[in-house]
Amino acid sequence: MHSAYSARAHEYIDLLGDIDTTAPEDRKLVTRWARDCTGRVVDIGCGPGHWTAYLSDAGVTAEGIDPVPELVDHAQRTYPQVQFRQGTFDDLGDLPALLGGVFSWYSLIHLDPGDVPEALATMRASLAPGGRLLLAFFDGDTIEEFPHAVAPAFSWPLTTMIDTVRRAGFAVTHRERRHDPGHRPHAALLAYRD
Repeated sequence: MHSAYSARAHEYIDLLGDIDTTAPEDRKLVTRWARDCTGRVVDIGCGPGHWTAYLSDAGVTAEGIDPVPELVDHAQRTYPQVQFRQGTFDDLGDLPALLGGVFSWYSLIHLDPGDVPEALATMRASLAPGGRLLLAFFDGDTIEEFPHAVAPAFSWPLTTMIDTVRRAGFAVTHRERRHDPGHRPHAALLAYRD
């Protein structure tokens, strides 16, 4: 999967690598979430870095982590005021201090559904008590694989994802879903480490 993103990194950056390509409703949600975060935030699976920079501009101490070197290089060059590095979910366990927030914008979509609980548990373990999670993903009627433009991905019913997040030790405080014309259904939730 990482090699698939490497091969199409420039295409991905051109299509989605700017905050202006994001929905105004999403920026509003992210701003709301950022206001509730205390301490450092990691944007896991940060891609081109535009959301990490947006968080930084909102006053959050944010760091972006992504497994794709081409995307990390782009992020470092485009947003030099923000810290980026190459890594995966597993690197959350190596952080020097607990986090105030984990920003997971579509970073779980390529994981096998059976691996999602472990990824969520890793996120929870990286958070200080009360630390915040923002999770966005493809919404669907069932957990279902589909042919994403870069690599196969999965959609999740919002209620199923909420149950999975709760079982991982989070309290969910907000949920939303949206279906914009020309796009797959979107879902997002806000939660904190219980």
